[in-house]
Amino acid sequence: MSLTKVQHPACSVIPLHMQRHLAEHGDDDVRERIASTLYHSRLITAGRANALMVPAATAPPLRGKNRSVYDAGHSRRLPGKLVMAEHRAVSSDVEAIEAFAGSGATYDFFARVFLRNSIDGKGLPLISTIHYGTKFDNAMWNGRQMIYGDGDGTLFNRFTEALDVIGHELTHGVTQYTAALEYHDQSGALNEHISDAFGIMVKQYTLGITALQSDWLIGAGLLGTNVRGIAIRSMKAPGTAYDDPLLGKDPQPDHMRGYVTGSDDAGGVHINSGIPNRAFYLAAVALGGFTWVVLGRIWYRVLTAKLSPTAQFNDFALATVATAGELYGTGGQVQTTIADAWSAVGLPVPPRVTKRVAVKPPRPANRPVRRLRGQWRERKAA
Repeated sequence: MSLTKVQHPACSVIPLHMQRHLAEHGDDDVRERIASTLYHSRLITAGRANALMVPAATAPPLRGKNRSVYDAGHSRRLPGKLVMAEHRAVSSDVEAIEAFAGSGATYDFFARVFLRNSIDGKGLPLISTIHYGTKFDNAMWNGRQMIYGDGDGTLFNRFTEALDVIGHELTHGVTQYTAALEYHDQSGALNEHISDAFGIMVKQYTLGITALQSDWLIGAGLLGTNVRGIAIRSMKAPGTAYDDPLLGKDPQPDHMRGYVTGSDDAGGVHINSGIPNRAFYLAAVALGGFTWVVLGRIWYRVLTAKLSPTAQFNDFALATVATAGELYGTGGQVQTTIADAWSAVGLPVPPRVTKRVAVKPPRPANRPVRRLRGQWRERKAA
């Protein structure tokens, strides 16, 4: 069997700058937990060379969901003991249920909206491991599966609780098999932005809510009750998600004038992603309706067909505007709305249009709205 090496790093939902602030400002117990999380996150990342040696496709694509959830039993052995799978009795473990349902919701979103057969487009099994380590404060895509920590119960709650985080991390896998964006500087920030964009759309789609109804928060519910914050990131208002003595102040900029340079966080991949995140939000609320119907279609086509691994912010902005013209008409409402959104964050797109043409968006695909025991509720915008 031949192997194909996929160039993509292990990705985690808790950014490095947040973990470092905790390590510097927490008490002995916090520093010990975060040091352990950092150390073992690095081990997972260091092992990605083997994890990313994936079998080349030699058989017809599989159809339908193929999910499995394993329990690491607080060890760090992967994948662990099988506790849930398709056509198998349901576990009573809430984290197993959430991981299973979250991977299924993400699969359904990509399959029903974009006709994509799993993460790789060829029926890749969706593997999840829960209860990884002891009070492990992270959730990660390691290049072939999801890994969930329990959180410490004080700073972070269980990581399976946030559907947008599950969608975010699994979208790193979609990027891995499509644009393969390099994970540093602007290409890395685009990688993170794309995961945020599709992660929030997975949640919006599953809950059946529009762009105007969404709170646009990534990781709402992950922060402990005593933490001064509402989420890990805000796509609507980058830089406002948290301001806490232990976590620090949310450093995300919402405009290119605040772009952060330096080597930390691989060139600010979790920080500068706030700029395209804000543009996506602005375009979504201006267009209205369900985000995935028009904007998601454009972003998906760009991700899967129009990006090089070293794409920069300007490349991505130009590609989305050009694709909007291809799909909805040059000079149309959709194209000009997206161009205006990029300009609003300091990434002006050269004018390519002479007139505005109203475009009627396509009807959304029919699908059931699923809820899981009260989970995945969003705060609707006031």
